[in-house]
Amino acid sequence: MTKTIIMPNRRQFLAGSAAAAGTLAMPSILRAQTRELVVGGAASHREWVETIVIPNFEAKYDARILYEGTRSLVNLEKMQQNQAQQYLSVVQMDDPVMILAHEAGLLEPLSAETVPNMAKLKDGAVHLDGAWVNYLQPFQAIAYNEEALPNGIESWEELWDDSMAGRVVIPSLQNTEGVFPLFMAAALETGKPVAEAQYDIEAGFRKMQALKPNLLTIYTQMPQAFNLLETGEAWAIAGALSSFTMPRRAEGSPVNLAVPREGAFAAPSGVCVVRGGPNQDLAMAYVNELLSVELQNQLTAPTFSLPTNVEAATPSDLPENIEVLSVDWANVANNRADWVQRWDREMAI
Repeated sequence: MTKTIIMPNRRQFLAGSAAAAGTLAMPSILRAQTRELVVGGAASHREWVETIVIPNFEAKYDARILYEGTRSLVNLEKMQQNQAQQYLSVVQMDDPVMILAHEAGLLEPLSAETVPNMAKLKDGAVHLDGAWVNYLQPFQAIAYNEEALPNGIESWEELWDDSMAGRVVIPSLQNTEGVFPLFMAAALETGKPVAEAQYDIEAGFRKMQALKPNLLTIYTQMPQAFNLLETGEAWAIAGALSSFTMPRRAEGSPVNLAVPREGAFAAPSGVCVVRGGPNQDLAMAYVNELLSVELQNQLTAPTFSLPTNVEAATPSDLPENIEVLSVDWANVANNRADWVQRWDREMAI
């Protein structure tokens, strides 16, 4: 299979930057000595990374950061292709993709010695003995149309109510967030907590099939689902992301995010240090800063996320003390292909 060569372009860019700096006078000599860090992440995160994270870090460490925004799987491919000589030092990507990177030996373990703020993280924010950590918790629950449901949604079980016939939208199991309604369905079917019920996938599929009379559609693209919600054709979207729902509400859309009494799910926002990447000490410092109280207090509001540092504050417009449910992503990675095949067979509408 022909593979795209990515690293030379990046190196050429960095080399070109250094060469350009070298042609300038005295101040440029100082810039040439400034160390650089290339951070990979989601394209949608570029604004808050470049306006909040990078200025804070560069001022504190006299370093230069280049942020490459794309998708998690693309960042994984870059790490795999450049394994012999990495140019990425840090990557921010989804937990399910982190598992694949960890299994491929691409992650440098984090520890309290190299990343001291790890000691201040919530339970469940450190994965596989420090292979990666979660820096924020965008949470996923149920988005609803406030005009159709003025009293909101108090329980996930309400999605199965007869009054919701033809008004519910759920994500495909091909989407990362598709596992959340499935695991909650298993919990409702068995009466077990999600921590146990996520392994009873038979119960989950049984309960999801009972939801079919209430389904309007199953989406693979979240914006399409929100278009249905905003027009009132759909009344509820299961597994909707806080960082996707709340900005639309702030812009005037008649939507809101319900956090039912059973809890919400933690969206998998992870950060790792790339094994063999340049400036490992600086990369560890970047992760440490991302986990700091000071930076998380600046990031939670614009990202509509909960902090993972226990000492950071929750913004006033986000719910406090909600139960944020964690998912065993290793179990998901091991079984997801079979689940998707079964989903396509049993959940077609």
